[in-house]
Amino acid sequence: MRLLFGFVLLIGLGLAGGAVYLARDYIGQQQAQLAEAERAKQSIVPTVEIYVANKQLRYGQALTLEDVAKVRWPEAGLPQGVFTSEEELFPEGTDVPRSILRAMEPTEAIMAVKVTGPGQDAGVSSSLSPGMRAFTIRTDVTAGVSGFLRPGDRVDIYWTGNLGGQSITKLIDTSVDIIAINQSADEDSKGPVVARTVTVEINPRQVASLAQAQATGRLSLSLVGADDLQVSEQVEIDQRDLLGIEEERVVEVPTERVCTIRRRSGEEIVEVPIPCTN
Repeated sequence: MRLLFGFVLLIGLGLAGGAVYLARDYIGQQQAQLAEAERAKQSIVPTVEIYVANKQLRYGQALTLEDVAKVRWPEAGLPQGVFTSEEELFPEGTDVPRSILRAMEPTEAIMAVKVTGPGQDAGVSSSLSPGMRAFTIRTDVTAGVSGFLRPGDRVDIYWTGNLGGQSITKLIDTSVDIIAINQSADEDSKGPVVARTVTVEINPRQVASLAQAQATGRLSLSLVGADDLQVSEQVEIDQRDLLGIEEERVVEVPTERVCTIRRRSGEEIVEVPIPCTN
């Protein structure tokens, strides 16, 4: 009898131990799942719905509602100037489209800097900043940096002409934005183009300066590097500077002052030196 009781007791203890082990394992799994859910909750990034291109869009193309789609975008990485509603993108209605100023690829965010205002075409006037003016400079293959210029580049402008009877070259404007080459404002144009005219964005005072410079001499352009933030110093070179000729200067040597009086000696009048009193 005692043997049977002991055997039953051992079985009971074994079952109890197994139940405790299973319960501990279950609780551990539950805790792991809760921790994983908490980590997943913390990793959820707040998003905002914005409009993106649903196909490839090119310069000058009309932007319609069929060209865009709405996607969720991380709020922390939201580009500046995106459109979050149809009313923002087409404020005058979907029958008044915008025009594309910069080429866009599928899923690329539609931004204000990449499109014109409602109803505007992709001409130069739509890309001008407030208060700025467009001015066209006549150029050629040498003055236009051999066809390497494109809309969106920056250039320094030099004037060469005659001043005071001698030829000089002077830097008159720095880091001027180019908004069009010849008749095109397409920043995504492929291949070099020999520029016959270059249109730049400047303020009204600069317009007057460049108009005067173009009427009295020849303008040349110098391409500024894309990452170059330094402003060029004032530069002026004439023929003497170019050839390294130093200008001759006349040095005046002070002369000693001599005072005299005239006296008659017989029939002659002679000058006799005397000390100067004043």
